[in-house]
Amino acid sequence: MAAVFLVTLYEYSPLFYIALVSVCFLVTSALVLGWFGLGVPVILRNSEETGSSTRVLKKRMRQVKNPFGLEIPNPAAASVTRGVTLTPDCLEDCVLTCYWGCNVQKLHEALQKHVYCFRIKTPQALEDALYNEYLYKQQHFIKKNDRAEKYCQLPEDAQVVDFGPVPRAHYPLVALLTLADEEDREIYDIIAMVAVIHIPDESYRLSCRILYQYLLLAQGQYHDLKQLFMSANSPAPSSSDTIPGESSTDTGLLEKAGLAGDEPELQEENSKDCVVCQNGPVNWVLLPCRHTCLCDGCIKYFQQCPMCRQFVQESFPLCSKKEQDEDESTHV
Repeated sequence: MAAVFLVTLYEYSPLFYIALVSVCFLVTSALVLGWFGLGVPVILRNSEETGSSTRVLKKRMRQVKNPFGLEIPNPAAASVTRGVTLTPDCLEDCVLTCYWGCNVQKLHEALQKHVYCFRIKTPQALEDALYNEYLYKQQHFIKKNDRAEKYCQLPEDAQVVDFGPVPRAHYPLVALLTLADEEDREIYDIIAMVAVIHIPDESYRLSCRILYQYLLLAQGQYHDLKQLFMSANSPAPSSSDTIPGESSTDTGLLEKAGLAGDEPELQEENSKDCVVCQNGPVNWVLLPCRHTCLCDGCIKYFQQCPMCRQFVQESFPLCSKKEQDEDESTHV
């Protein structure tokens, strides 16, 4: 009876037959893909299937100690004519060498030479790889754990007010940090750090900042140090990073609202919360977007970043379970 009904509908409505075949094909495809766990939308699966099949790959990480640190304490005051102040923070005695007007192509060729030809362990090695393609060099000796500010400036007779339009052939400033003692170079995997720093000038007034940081390893590799994007608001900027007039105005408004004293503590507390459960501490970095927004309990449920919706290819934890337990025991 049902067959006669379908035949009758087909004779009078061929579109019905085409729609019926299409629906059967889609249902069969969904069942086959669901059996193999391929390409089925998460909304069609139950919670148990979702938890097991959407787990992203865990990136294998190797922990190394970086002996170098470099900051710009007052970027608003930096310029090509006035110079820039740098604050190094090193675990061992180091040498800070600043190269003004370093050739862009020669610098990247030098990084490739570190991989294939010779290791850049000293300032002289980098200068040989650059073929002295820079305008001016300054050098400072940095004691272990010494955070004293170092001032870098072009000499007046250089008569440089800008480095040309974008794209540029020369970086305004390249800072090289190397270990001072030969024995320390045998201990650490990271033997040098190259920081490319933008300094505002007459042609390009973008604020002073570190554009790239390259960590050079003793084995011949180098890695581009990337910034992680935390899930919550970062702590309030220090007074050195703000204009005095704006800082006093903002502080006055906060005092009138009764929030001046409590806001930093609230930001510090919120910066550790998972964006999904709002309970566990943030511990996982998602790649390639580099958002750090999930805890250990929520990471297994996401194929896409909850912040930017980009598909997650790999992920890695900021600290292991053992390190978390040790940290909790110290705070108890």
